[in-house]
Amino acid sequence: MDDQILQTAADMYGTPSYVFDLDEFHQRIRHMKEILGHERKICYAMKANPFLAATSAQAADGLEVCSPGEYAICRRAGVPGKKIVLSGVNKEPQQILEVMGEGGAAAFTAESLYQLQILEACAAQESGQITAQKSAVPVLLRLTSGNQFGMDEETVRAIIRDRGSYPHLDFIGLQYYSGTQKNQMSKLKKELEYLDGVLAGIREELVYELRELEYGPGLSIPYFEGQKIQDEDLMLREFRDFLDQMEFTGTITLEAGRFLAAPCGSYITQVVDLKRSQGQNYCIVDGGIHHVNYYGQAMAMKIPLHRFMPRQASGRREEERWTVCGSLCTSGDMLVKNLPLPGPAMGDLLVFDRIGAYSVTEGIYLFLSRRLPRILTYTEADGLCLVRRDLPTDPLNDGSIHIDQL
Repeated sequence: MDDQILQTAADMYGTPSYVFDLDEFHQRIRHMKEILGHERKICYAMKANPFLAATSAQAADGLEVCSPGEYAICRRAGVPGKKIVLSGVNKEPQQILEVMGEGGAAAFTAESLYQLQILEACAAQESGQITAQKSAVPVLLRLTSGNQFGMDEETVRAIIRDRGSYPHLDFIGLQYYSGTQKNQMSKLKKELEYLDGVLAGIREELVYELRELEYGPGLSIPYFEGQKIQDEDLMLREFRDFLDQMEFTGTITLEAGRFLAAPCGSYITQVVDLKRSQGQNYCIVDGGIHHVNYYGQAMAMKIPLHRFMPRQASGRREEERWTVCGSLCTSGDMLVKNLPLPGPAMGDLLVFDRIGAYSVTEGIYLFLSRRLPRILTYTEADGLCLVRRDLPTDPLNDGSIHIDQL
């Protein structure tokens, strides 16, 4: 988004505000599919930014949904069940039955034997005595990468070997995700070779053909000044070569969240105070760390990609280093230390870019009972749209909001 759009957003709606470019998000999904091949599916991990759910339903092949709240967002956005992969480590029977009762999902993931038992019980309850393959509930077995998520290979094999114990479930494939911000392509190649071997082993040794693989590559996004800006097209083409080398001939779905959403958002905050104390310049803004959360930031030492937008042009200003702090009453509320700024003044704007993933939901929003930031979307066709105003949080922090209002 250009400066004029962001300036207009600040003038019309105030600060602090997030602005999400839906056109850019839509285009990133399309471009990813064009390079990787249209036979590969793209599944948007909506935990990265739920405000992009409706757009992703138009552009992507599916959405990864990990909670009842995310599922409710999808239903309000009109996302069809056939585009939803119901994932997450804690699927409760009530939620599973609700989804099945509304027509089901494209697939349910299973993170454990216990989850598998819940899925079987819910599917049996929903379908009665029908056990035909065409009526079975599609399940992706999550293979662990060495953490609390998913199951080890031995357990996955045992489940498939004992598949007759789950007559209402159809084990359609594997799900695998090992982390985010991977910048070494050799790691992706190694993971795909490993998964190819697991799928081949199941096919040959257990005489069972898994038809789908959902893989989260965790492609990296540079956030800070000084980081190498990768050629995304080159990276995606190399990744496609790895996919093309696989022996697996089933459907491959690539799960992506941060990679798709991060470049599509900007956060606007305004300078509300300036001072010099013990030789240090401090710039206070009306936002803070409850809104700005970059993966890899540590003690505000790194400088995120940003823009400084003076409210008034006043000629050349001398550049000095400023520590940018937010409006929370904690010494930890530092956004950037020693940020070079050309003479900031009250009312100037700071824009933090590449903030379209996670910050909008990962912030400590209830601390100090400050109002939630505004959320705006932008498209060339509709311009700026306010989709959430600056809501108060104080009623949530003293119990004054009645339970029926939630």
